[in-house]
Amino acid sequence: MTATRSGSAGDAPLTEAPRPAAPQTPAPEPPSPRSEAVPVSEIPLLSELMPWSTAPLRFGRNWILAPDRSSLTARWDRLVAAEDAEREALFEPTRARTPHSAVAALPGRATGTGRFVRESGRCPPPSRVLHGPFDEQWLIPDHRLIDAARPELWRVADDHQLFAVEQGYVPGAPAASPALLVSALLPVGRSPAGRPGRIRPLYRRPGGTEPNLAPGLLALLTARYGHEVTADEVLAWSVAAAVATPEGPSVPLTADPGVWASGVELGRRMTGIQLRGARGGERPRLPGGRRPYVRAAVPARPETISYDPEDQVLRLGTGRVSPVPAEAWDYSVGDVRILELWFERRTVAPEPGTLAAIRPSAWPQEWTSELLELITVLALLAELRPLQSELHDITKGATGGDSGPGIGRTELRAAGVLPVPAAARRPASVLDHHEEGPEGQFALI
Repeated sequence: MTATRSGSAGDAPLTEAPRPAAPQTPAPEPPSPRSEAVPVSEIPLLSELMPWSTAPLRFGRNWILAPDRSSLTARWDRLVAAEDAEREALFEPTRARTPHSAVAALPGRATGTGRFVRESGRCPPPSRVLHGPFDEQWLIPDHRLIDAARPELWRVADDHQLFAVEQGYVPGAPAASPALLVSALLPVGRSPAGRPGRIRPLYRRPGGTEPNLAPGLLALLTARYGHEVTADEVLAWSVAAAVATPEGPSVPLTADPGVWASGVELGRRMTGIQLRGARGGERPRLPGGRRPYVRAAVPARPETISYDPEDQVLRLGTGRVSPVPAEAWDYSVGDVRILELWFERRTVAPEPGTLAAIRPSAWPQEWTSELLELITVLALLAELRPLQSELHDITKGATGGDSGPGIGRTELRAAGVLPVPAAARRPASVLDHHEEGPEGQFALI
């Protein structure tokens, strides 16, 4: 795929970066832009294109989240075996949650709604969630344990849903740091650096219905590009084109159908890598001898992580993994290196006597498998960064100057897309079943 833009002789082409192993459909060549350049002040924010969002989840206690399932069930069993003051202390009460709080069940989860002080049953099946960028962990999905669980997200989290997750803005962070990531898992939403970003579901209702887009946006883009534009195209374009700003990610909208097609194709490749086989895709793989392998087993309690760029070796204590591309080791979100953060979350010593101190006695084999896949994900995304930088140059969204020929706020207002109606910023009513409220009462939504 080589996409070019028309203009002065000095305009740079959108050049090819190394591809993932899976075959890709080449994006069409973009025709010459025909619209006027859009000032930076006219570039819409993601919050204007995908108006409904929630703040990140807030746990209030870190023991309900873990990289492995068995630790969570062991922590639950320890808690329900305790009585009175000991149970209260292990619970780690906050203003929002104590063992005496009366709380409704999380939508779609068959968990208890009686006060936790009387709980004696088994641990609910842990749910897989995304804990920050690229870190898949397990969560006890019990509303009585979570200070702010964002039930509206759980209502629409199904096999059709995707979540756009804003990354915190960090002044001076590398330009290559992603502004927007995507997840099929319900995301916790916390950024490793900077202010917490918002979580924006692609759909407002279960079953992949009612896109979370500004009313009229799809119709406008369909008319502009001469073919039907779908919600997943808007998400893919946003993943590839979004640029971090203090107000949240901005998303320049090109007026050129060819540039749009190239950006959507790039965004789909980036999204597919991040989804790791979810939603019918393929699990990410590096071709042939480039795949990372364990050369020396990870010890039971690795205390350090380091990288040898000359030999492309990642060291976890005495364990060795190679080849690990330098781009995977250096991959950062904000100013935080992802592999170091992933390792730290699995090895930092918890406070003795707390439920969080219940953890695996030795490094589990599944963590090594997850690490190999994470290295692959970061390496593949890093390979696409040159294409993403070229797209940013074409739209001029990353330079601080004017954007390329595009669709700005003035045109969006003229088409009735902006301002966004207040109702579009609120969750949709999705009542098609009863939800259990506190102490077994039924709640109506």
